[in-house]
Formats: sequence, C-alpha cells, structure tokens
Amino acid sequence: MSSHWRSGKKLLVFLAKSLLALLEAAIFALLPKPRKSVVGEVVLITGAGRGLGRLLALRFARLGSVLVLWDVNKEGNEETSKMAWEAGATRVHAYTCDCSQREEVYRVADQTYKAFLPAMIANDHGHLVCISSSAGLVGVNGLADYCASKFAAFGFAESVFIETFAQKQKGIKTTIVCPFFINTGMFEGCTTGCPSLLPILDPEYVVRKIVDAILQEQLYLYIPKFLYFIMFLRSFLPVKMGLLLADYLGVFLAMDGFKGQKKKQ
Repeated sequence: MSSHWRSGKKLLVFLAKSLLALLEAAIFALLPKPRKSVVGEVVLITGAGRGLGRLLALRFARLGSVLVLWDVNKEGNEETSKMAWEAGATRVHAYTCDCSQREEVYRVADQTYKAFLPAMIANDHGHLVCISSSAGLVGVNGLADYCASKFAAFGFAESVFIETFAQKQKGIKTTIVCPFFINTGMFEGCTTGCPSLLPILDPEYVVRKIVDAILQEQLYLYIPKFLYFIMFLRSFLPVKMGLLLADYLGVFLAMDGFKGQKKKQ
C-alpha cells in the first residue's frame, strides 16, 4: 500500500469520525443526554464535612450511591454522614483525612488519583470529578496563588482524561467543573460587577448542575454558561479588548472586599 493511499485513507477516516462527532454534539445540544445510573456505585467525596462536599453527598445519597466521605473536620464529616443516612443512603463510610497530606491520604484508604487509576484501568470503569474554578480558566488579580492551584487542577484532570482516551479506556469518564464564586463563605466579601451575567452562585444550584453533568458524562462544566462565551471570546479577541471586557465585568474589583471564610470559634 502506497504512502499516498495510507494518507488518503487516514484523512477519510478522520473526516468521517469528525462528522459523526459533530452530529452527535448537535443532537445532544437539542435533546437531553441520557443520564446514567449511580445506584450502588462507590462515590468518594473529599471535603464532605461542609459546603459543596456535604451537598454533593446528600445528592448522591438520594441517588442510591455508596458514600465514602473524607474531611479533616471529624465532627462536620460525621454530621454529613448522619444527614446522608437520613436522606436515604444505603451505605455511608466517614473517614477523617487531611487530603493536603499525602501520607494521610494513603493512611486512610490508599486512594488518590494515582492510586485510583490502576484499579479503574483494570476494570475500565470509573468517573473522575475535578472541582476547579473559573479562576482555573483565566488569571484574576488578587488570586494568584488560588489561580495557580486551580489551573494546575484543571490541567492535571484534562491530562488524565487525554491519557485514558489515548489508551482507549472508554469506561473511565472525567468531569471538570469550573464555577464562578459560590456563596459558601469561602469568598466572603467578593463581588461581581455584572450579576446578570456573572452572578454569585447558589450552592444548591451548583451541586445540581455538577450531578447532572456527572450523570450525563459531560467533560467540561462551566457555571454560569456565560463563561463558555468568555472563553470563546478569549480565543480570538486582542488582549486589550479582553482587559476592557474584564474591567466592564468588574473582575479587577472582585477581590477588593474579600474577607475570607470565617473560622468557627
């Protein structure tokens, strides 16, 4: 077989698969994507003692999942466990764990992305969920350290997805979540200059969108939807126009009133 024929065949296969991918995307843009069942699936939630972690635990409890709850706050985690039982969970396991300490993670259950993946790959089954942030998509003044961590989380999760795709691990799914500021107390005092387009998000709403994205096996979830448009504009607008847009949306002033999360006495 000549090299020209191989190249031509490769191009035809690429075009055919691209057409099918575009057709599938168009169909699911108009029709709701089927939602998978998570009944009996083991769902590990880090930071389950409060905020989004607690709300996600309660949501998955109602969906019939087996919950594994991790948090450095033992009291808060046990409270979440109790609430999950009351919400109808069939099995709940709560562990005190500081996920910022590698040794602590391995001590509790020997489970991290690094430790999860071999078992997932062996079974070709699993779903990895990364809670990044809109600050993991664009830099924000006053949030350099936070942006750095969220850019890293986004890049890591996306790389893991690409690796599983390249290895044809079709049963391993990934969802990367990038929300704007959420009203959980973590960003107390932060503001938005355009609440109609970039509102401070309600935690219950965010959790509902996250669970829907997981059940529909959605790769990227930006909240609110206006973030998709911002990322589209960023791909071709001149830098100065991007800065003007950020100024108009009040991004440069968002952290001026930041008070931080209040600690319990």
